[in-house]
Amino acid sequence: MTINGHAAQGYQQFDALVVGAGFSGLHQLYKLRKAGFSVKVFEAGSGLGGTWHWNCYPGARVDSESFIYQLSLEELWKDWNWTEKFPARQELINYFDYIDKKLDLSRDISFNTRVTSASFDTTTDRWSVGTDTGVTAHPRFLILCTGFASKPLFPDLLGLDTFQGIVHHSALWPQGGIDLAGKRVGVIGTGASGVQIIQETGPIAAYLTVFQRTPNLALPMCQRPLSEATQTKMKEQMYPILFRRCHQTFAGFPFDVEHKSLFDISPEERYLVFDDKWTKGGFHYWLGAYEDTFTDERANAEVYAFWRKKVLERVRDPEMQRKLAPENAPHPFGVKRPCLEQQYYEVYDQPNVALVDLQDNPITEVTRNGVRTQDGIEHELDVLVLATGFDAVTGSIAQININSTDGTPIKDKWAKGLSTYLGLAVSGYPNMFFTYGPHGPTAFCNGPTCLEIQSDWIVDCLIYLREHNHTRIDATPAAEQAWVQRVNDIFSNALWDRAKSWYTGANVPGKRVESLNFTGGVPLYTSLIQDCAENDYSGFNFTRSGTDGAYRKSSVSSTSKAR
Repeated sequence: MTINGHAAQGYQQFDALVVGAGFSGLHQLYKLRKAGFSVKVFEAGSGLGGTWHWNCYPGARVDSESFIYQLSLEELWKDWNWTEKFPARQELINYFDYIDKKLDLSRDISFNTRVTSASFDTTTDRWSVGTDTGVTAHPRFLILCTGFASKPLFPDLLGLDTFQGIVHHSALWPQGGIDLAGKRVGVIGTGASGVQIIQETGPIAAYLTVFQRTPNLALPMCQRPLSEATQTKMKEQMYPILFRRCHQTFAGFPFDVEHKSLFDISPEERYLVFDDKWTKGGFHYWLGAYEDTFTDERANAEVYAFWRKKVLERVRDPEMQRKLAPENAPHPFGVKRPCLEQQYYEVYDQPNVALVDLQDNPITEVTRNGVRTQDGIEHELDVLVLATGFDAVTGSIAQININSTDGTPIKDKWAKGLSTYLGLAVSGYPNMFFTYGPHGPTAFCNGPTCLEIQSDWIVDCLIYLREHNHTRIDATPAAEQAWVQRVNDIFSNALWDRAKSWYTGANVPGKRVESLNFTGGVPLYTSLIQDCAENDYSGFNFTRSGTDGAYRKSSVSSTSKAR
C-alpha cells in the first residue's frame, strides 16, 4: 500500500506524527525535524494552509495584521513581503507555498490523508493511528495541529436536502469557486465568514437575502496596501520587536488592553480614546480596550454606545439600523467575537439586499426553491450559503476517534466536561499533545503567537524526554483537575458567559456550555507552562517501558515528493 506515492512501510514507526498542515503543523514539522526527530505530517486536504486551504469562500481574509500573522522565523520573514495590511486568502496560500519551498516541508507531508482514529499501545508506548487511506502509523508521539475551527457546524433545518439550487457551507467552499454574479443568494449566519461573504456578494448578486440570528458587532478593518520599501525598513529593527512584543500582551498583538478603569478618565477623554482606537482600525477598539470593558457592565455599555453611534452613521434605513445596531446590546460588547469589515454596513443600503431577523421571523423550512420563514414568505434562491460556523475549539479533536489507555474516546471524556492540562495535553492520553486548541489562549490570541509558544514548548518537552530516555509522558489527573479549575475561575471573573458564543460551545445544540479557552492572557499562560517545564514538567508522570528501542536522531527520508 502507498500514500501519495510512498510505500506504507515507510510510515510505520517514527518519533512524531503531526496531524494538520496549517501554521501549527508546519512549525512543528520544521522545529522537530531540526531537533533531530523523525516526523511526518498527515493532512486531510490537498494542499497546505490548514483553515486557509478549506476556507476559500468569496472575500475570505485574515483579521490579524500581516506583520504578525506569519511565523516569526527570520529565515522566512526576511525574504517575504505582503501586499496588504490584512491579506486575502490567496495571498496566504502563496505564503504557505513560500514556506514549503523555503523549508522543504512537503517531502514529509502526506496530503489527502485524514486521521480517523488513534489508540495508545502501553506495551510499546506508541500510538496506533488509522487513516481514511487504510494506512496505520505507529508514532511515539501524536501531535494534533487541527486548529480550532475544522469541524463545520451544519444547521438542523427541515428540508435542507430538498433544495434544488447550489448549497455549500462556507468552510467547505469548492476550491474552484462559484460565480455568484447575477444570482439570487441567501446567506445564513453573520459571523466572520458570513460578514465577509455578504460584503463581497452584495454588490454583484441579483438579490441577496441575509438571515441573521444575532447582529455582528463588527469593527472597521481600515485596510491599506503595503509597499516593499515600508516592509524592508521594518525588517531592519521593527519585526523582531513586534514579535517579542506579541508575547507581552493579553491577546498576542503588538498593542495591549489598557490596564485601568474606563471611569478613571473624564467623559471627554473617554470619547477621544474611543475615537482614536476606532480610527486605528483592526482590533484596537476591542483588544486595546480598557480592561473593565470585559468585567464591568457599565463600562461595557459605554463601549457599545460608541460602537452603535459609529454604525448608525453608516446605515440610512431605520429598520436596518434597528436590526444591525439595536438600542439594547444583544450581548456585552466583545464577549462574542467581533469581526473586521470593509463595506459591510453599506451593503444593507442597497436595494437588492434584504435582512431577515431570525429572532422575530425564524426559518421554518428549506424548500426546493429557497427558504421559507415564519411569516409564510418563501425567499427564492439560486445559491444558499451556510455560514453557520463550527463546533469550535474541541470539535476538531473530538471528531477523531482517539481512545485513552482505558478505551475511553476523547469525545466521551469531554462530553462530561472539558479537561486538559495546560491546554496542551489530556490525562489518560499519553504522548499526545495539541496546539491552538482547548484551554489554550486560542480564541483570545493572534494565531501564530499562540501556536509558536505552544509548539516550542512541545518541542522542548520532547527533547527533555529524549535526553532522559523517557518513552511515555502523561498528565496526572490531579494536575488536570487543577488546570480546569484555574481556567474556570479566570473565566468566571469576566462577562464571557453573557453571550451564546462558540467561545463556550453554546452555538452547538446539546454541547456542554463551559469555558473552552484560557482567558487569562498570553503572558500569564506563558508563565504557567514555562513554570511547569522549569520544574521538570511537573504535573506529568513519566515511564521508560517502551520495548522497541530509543528515539532515532535523524529524520526518516522520503522517496519522493508527497504532493
